[in-house]
Amino acid sequence: MGDISYDYRWKVILLGDSTVGKSNIAGQFTQSEFQADSKPTIGVKPTTKIVQCNSKAVKVNIWDTAGLEKYRAPVRYYDDAVAVMLVYDITRRQSFENAARWLDEVRKHGEPGIVIMLVGNKADLERRRSVTTEEGKKFASKLTYPY
Repeated sequence: MGDISYDYRWKVILLGDSTVGKSNIAGQFTQSEFQADSKPTIGVKPTTKIVQCNSKAVKVNIWDTAGLEKYRAPVRYYDDAVAVMLVYDITRRQSFENAARWLDEVRKHGEPGIVIMLVGNKADLERRRSVTTEEGKKFASKLTYPY
């Protein structure tokens, strides 16, 4: 992949509690792959995909980070990041409530102007939903972030 040319490079960090589905978001985007039995990430797992955006080649680096406290993202993970996806599991209210803590971390360590998106994951488990879409939208709009 080193010899494929691109016009831009975007680094996107996936943040959120353990088992909210960050690794599957990264795998789905970069390899169209879903693993129902994926293991928790330790440290960070970067993946890459070249996409076309307005006739320009963009190398998107997805940084799948650990959600466990002991493997928390070091400050250097935020270097050069253009966006952060704060991911929570719609079936686990605690992961939604912890999004505010993850947001504090981004505000403390992220670059000014970093794009922050709130992502309610595992929508296929609608029957087990414990966080409503309205709650997610309200939290995101209060902070002026996309949902």
